[in-house]
Amino acid sequence: MEIHNKFELRKFVAPEFIFGEGSINLAGQYARNFNARRVLIVTDPGIIQAGWAKVVETSLEAHGIGFLTFSNITPNPKAEEVMQGAELFHNSRCDCIVAVGGGSSIDCAKGIGIVASNRRHILEFEGVDKVQYSMPPIICIPTTAGTAADVSQFAIITDSNEKLKKAIVSKVVVPDVALIDPTTTTTMPNYLTACTGIDCLVHAIEAFVSNASSMITDVHAMEAIRLASKYLLRVLREPNNMEYRTKMMMASLEAGLAFSNASLGVTHAMAHSLGGLTDVAHGECNSILVDHVLEFNFKGAPDRYARIGDAMGLNLKGEDTKSIKKSILAEISRLKKEAKINNRLSSIGIGFSDIPYLAKNAMHDICVVTNPRKPVEKDIEVIYEEAL
Repeated sequence: MEIHNKFELRKFVAPEFIFGEGSINLAGQYARNFNARRVLIVTDPGIIQAGWAKVVETSLEAHGIGFLTFSNITPNPKAEEVMQGAELFHNSRCDCIVAVGGGSSIDCAKGIGIVASNRRHILEFEGVDKVQYSMPPIICIPTTAGTAADVSQFAIITDSNEKLKKAIVSKVVVPDVALIDPTTTTTMPNYLTACTGIDCLVHAIEAFVSNASSMITDVHAMEAIRLASKYLLRVLREPNNMEYRTKMMMASLEAGLAFSNASLGVTHAMAHSLGGLTDVAHGECNSILVDHVLEFNFKGAPDRYARIGDAMGLNLKGEDTKSIKKSILAEISRLKKEAKINNRLSSIGIGFSDIPYLAKNAMHDICVVTNPRKPVEKDIEVIYEEAL
């Protein structure tokens, strides 16, 4: 059965995006289109070392646009980092932001843009549609294939004091332009490629079973599942194969368009809670939790999960519901194992005593609202326990 009326009224928001090799070189052109005079480049030390920030600088210079760089960003962007970047943006009289990096850099850039226009602390915008004024023009250049922050209306910021990740959701947060260049993913280490690839798959799965999904988001989610399932292991085996890199970047884009408009579910709610406490990278948190959440969620949308199995390339014809669930879980386990994602919660320092705190925080995450099966706090505790 369907989990909602597929003909219900739905909205769909997305930025302008340019997809393909060499699109990173258009940063200067698009900044010029926004009449930018001084750009704040938001990135991280790893991206600077890889040379991608320099490519952006060269493009801006070619169009006569001034710039400065903010790179004080950690893997899960902290509120204090956002506020520091916003102060630099304001004091340096910048008028445009170019984000270069993975989800952390892009979310931090979004936070800087929110604070620059609204002149309040970033944590005051937690929740849905709390951002009143539009950000300055923001151009996003993703360097990972998985987070899709470059096309989404989400920004996830960590409150260091409470050790919580807080979600800001608003169409105001959607970037103006995304320059999606698969070449930038070639400098990712294999483990990051694996974790962000699983993150992409989780985005698509959760968007497809979301109770806010639609015919439009379904198209993008299904294609993302198909591409990620087919090409993740291939790109890990041949990391310099540009066809595979392009397919995974397309999977990330498709999944982003889906989840940005259909939202997510319990995997992400639990991953946000886990990442806030441990500071472990988001993709790794999702990878640890995904199959355990699917086990819980399956009976909330069995027909939809069967379609997910088909998109993953499984032969499910004639199988009953129990066998379908078993086959999908086995395939996710296989993908994780071959991608060498073997961590459990215990291996990242989580014990039984942490679980009540994690579950309580997860239950307050906005992503729980669109989960196909409504959990109670004890359900979340059990899922965490199974992932220990």
